[in-house]
Amino acid sequence: MAEDLDLNLLRVFDALMDTGSVAEAAVRLHLSAPATSRALGRLRRAMNDPILVRAGQGLVPTPFAQRSASRVKALLHAAAELRADTADGDPRSWQRAFSIRLNDALVPILVPRLLRRVTADAPGVQLRFVAQNSKEPDLLRDGTIDLDVGVMGPPPVDIHTAKLFTARFVAVVAADSDLGRSAQLTIDDLCTHPHISASRRGLAAGPLDDALEQIGRSRHVAAVVPSYAAGALAALEGDAICLIPHITAAHLIERGVPLRCHEVPLALPTTDVELRWHRRVDEDPASQWLRDHLKRVVQA
Repeated sequence: MAEDLDLNLLRVFDALMDTGSVAEAAVRLHLSAPATSRALGRLRRAMNDPILVRAGQGLVPTPFAQRSASRVKALLHAAAELRADTADGDPRSWQRAFSIRLNDALVPILVPRLLRRVTADAPGVQLRFVAQNSKEPDLLRDGTIDLDVGVMGPPPVDIHTAKLFTARFVAVVAADSDLGRSAQLTIDDLCTHPHISASRRGLAAGPLDDALEQIGRSRHVAAVVPSYAAGALAALEGDAICLIPHITAAHLIERGVPLRCHEVPLALPTTDVELRWHRRVDEDPASQWLRDHLKRVVQA
């Protein structure tokens, strides 16, 4: 006889999809591992699908489970909104999980600052940070992510936007290198010292190359790394230059990373970093609270 689906089973499904582990899902749900395993059995009967199957030492979701994950998350969010009461205004009463898609330049800044505030004011809230592998708004629409932070194009009509700050690029070098001891960075420095290009897409060229080309100069990119944090750390090893957002450079230097920050002696474009969310959560007290805190930690 087929099982009926209820919200508790859907919560188990959501936890299993997020963790890929019966044991980790049990911890999140405050259940025992045997109880979670039994719930998985009920899910399999109710959904007529294995949901998770063994792959080596772990479990992987079936295609059906992957297709259903975002729909289940959206259903759980909608159900949570139906239970709204006066406790919604008290962060210490919340038992919520929020997913934030984040540009890698902001990970070392926002994650520790936001975590500090959330653990102090809302101990029942869990934050999940998602790599910005795409900028599509569909994940905001279906509830897979709650907030999106980064550089994006014009927003669709159902997506709300708030500007966080304007990012500009600076050059970081090892503080104990010749460039680190220089009073300023020159165009000759840019052209004679090796560069580390930080690019999620693996690009070696960028706006700096365009600016140098306009004056008949060029630079040598010795390495390409996938993130700004990796580029900054790579620059610690000798007279190499890496361009990263000023907010990232300032944060790393304030935390004691032995880098020196130089202004780039050429005009480079700036970009607006935005916070985005779907209109269905615009009035949600917990979402409002999290957005307000995120804005504050960026400006801290």
